[in-house]
Amino acid sequence: MEDSIKVAVLGGGSWATALVKMLCENLNEVGWYMRSASAIKHIKEHQHNPNYLSSVEFRVDQLHLSDDINEIVDYADYLIFAIPSAFLHQELQKLTLPLNDKVVFSAIKGIVPEYGLIVGEYFHDIYQIPFDNIGVITGPCHAEEVALERLSYLTVASSDEYKATELAERLSSSYINTKISDDIIGTEYAAMLKNIYAVAAGIAHGLGYGDNFQAVLMSNSIREMKRFIKRIHKMKRNIDDLAYLGDLLVTGYSIFSRNRMFGNMIGKGYTVKSAMMEMNMVAEGYYATKSAHLITANQKGKSKTPIIDAVYAILYQGKDPKKTFSKLTEKLN
Repeated sequence: MEDSIKVAVLGGGSWATALVKMLCENLNEVGWYMRSASAIKHIKEHQHNPNYLSSVEFRVDQLHLSDDINEIVDYADYLIFAIPSAFLHQELQKLTLPLNDKVVFSAIKGIVPEYGLIVGEYFHDIYQIPFDNIGVITGPCHAEEVALERLSYLTVASSDEYKATELAERLSSSYINTKISDDIIGTEYAAMLKNIYAVAAGIAHGLGYGDNFQAVLMSNSIREMKRFIKRIHKMKRNIDDLAYLGDLLVTGYSIFSRNRMFGNMIGKGYTVKSAMMEMNMVAEGYYATKSAHLITANQKGKSKTPIIDAVYAILYQGKDPKKTFSKLTEKLN
């Protein structure tokens, strides 16, 4: 594929590393911003990220690496952000160049906590990027399975079909299937909410609930997600599609799910602080829970969200997981 557009990934974690791997299948050169100069040095010397997906080997001549965010923003036409939402605003404080002439895709599954906005809305409101230049990349797709080149699926959403198609083609390969969508807001909220439900699934597992309850929990989760998104952005969408139900299921059940892992630790008796300290990756569902709770609390005629409410009570109000889930089981059907 000819490099008619320059694409860059911003972030140094496992999902950023996986996205760079996907792009390298199709592009002669890929921009890559990560804040760690030592990680960049390691990649140049040893051809792999020292901290995440270290089994993935890169051809260094394909990478335009930099720890200067301005250099990478200046380099690329399409920017894919894969920085955890909790750190996005802080990282962008280093930026001195405008973003409103770029096409920005979010591969971030969360809310920008300083503003209580999903990432697309944040870029539009704070950086004046037109909605036609904003897109979202969602799963079902775990970085670890991309590293193993196991068949995975991505949804690339944008209100501009051409831009969604352009990026989808550059992410596609023999092990990555892509489809496009015009539901930017719905897919991004779904990507945020599924992390909360994965935390719930982890808590349930940690408490000793079995597969039967997990099935009931996931069934109720997709219906709760549908109600939540419909209140935020009403449009015709199939909630059983890959970007909604598919992404929810893989995040709720997979051994690679950091949100499920985090929830499992909480269910087993870890405090929030101790669970976070033990994990070397960010569990986006922790931050998303607070944002989702605030959104529903501020709605007129509050949506029925018993699962979000239960996770919020455990993570932010210090409620006992066992007692909270015992009450939750009576609300599910």
